[in-house]
Amino acid sequence: MKNQQMKPADVGYLRLALRLARRGYGTTSPNPMVGAVLVKGGKVVGRGWHRRAGGPHAEIEALRDARQRGNNPKGGTMYVTLEPCSTHGRTPPCTEAIIGAGIRRVVAGAVDPNPRHCGRGYAALKRAGIAVTHGVLDGECGQLNEAFNHWIVQRTPLVTVKAGMTLDGKIATASGESRWITGEAARNYGMKLRQGSDAILVGINTVLKDDPSLTYRGAGSARRNRNPMARVHRLRRIVLDARGRTPLDARVVSDENPELTTIVVSRAASRSRVAALAKKVKVLIAPARAGKIDLRWLLKRLGAEEVTSLLVEGGGEVNASFLLQGLAQRVVFFYAPKILGGRDSRKGVAGAGARHLGEALTLSEVKWRKLGPDLMLTARVEKR
Repeated sequence: MKNQQMKPADVGYLRLALRLARRGYGTTSPNPMVGAVLVKGGKVVGRGWHRRAGGPHAEIEALRDARQRGNNPKGGTMYVTLEPCSTHGRTPPCTEAIIGAGIRRVVAGAVDPNPRHCGRGYAALKRAGIAVTHGVLDGECGQLNEAFNHWIVQRTPLVTVKAGMTLDGKIATASGESRWITGEAARNYGMKLRQGSDAILVGINTVLKDDPSLTYRGAGSARRNRNPMARVHRLRRIVLDARGRTPLDARVVSDENPELTTIVVSRAASRSRVAALAKKVKVLIAPARAGKIDLRWLLKRLGAEEVTSLLVEGGGEVNASFLLQGLAQRVVFFYAPKILGGRDSRKGVAGAGARHLGEALTLSEVKWRKLGPDLMLTARVEKR
């Protein structure tokens, strides 16, 4: 059994490592969030977490913290939320550092989801005579890096469709008025979703109607910026614009971070418009299907560019495109205690829709949470 060697104190120390890992939310991509705790003589002697991509891994941070505090890690137990890496990447293998430090035992949560590396770290530690217990809190440890786990296996970003709507599923009136359907608490949580995403995507109609900035705004970013190891969360902005209609003075084109914007056009866009946009932002010319951007192609392209998580904040048609084509893995819907009614009001999910109940999308892992006056639904989209 994988937990045969588990000791009573293991869960508590690994929960501490999980709390440390969460400090890397929004700063580690395309790497996973990882936390580590070093224990010796029944006391925590070192702590660490992965702070940013390219920086030291959590295990290295914990060993360094222990030594800086005057603690010798030799003979200690390392608690880590993810299987220690065993291959050279941007940094040396953590297994080598653990072995070199004389660690006696390693207790880990989730296995490395990369099929090429899965289990190799544990095997290397065992060959060095280190006792290994893994699978402790593996569900929680795996959930922490859901986006990374999806990307490293599928090579496409994990897609979350987010929308704020009335109880009858409307995101705007027939005239397009939508500010503000949901309350402040829901909007703040929406910013938290942006913080944890690599990129945000909208359609051209959202740009033409609202001229959004599509940035992450939050007090947490300023706090992390004071940490020299952290980095500013630079959220990529993706606009689906088959005909190249994005105005050159739109915020996503003309603000101080145009390098974060990608306009995705098709060959139907005029060359002059594409050339004008390309002087300011990145432009992708994507294949089209039935006059619309080929989203499968786009997701593969974004995955190749190390986008591990994509937040879709489109209108009803864009939301429907991802959901009804089976391209979204999660939804986050905010429901305000309001009813708009009206056959011409804008729907949160539009498109052609299901022809019969058997075609309806099924949600699992459904969770409800109250945010001020609003309700938030988070769920996984089941594959058809």
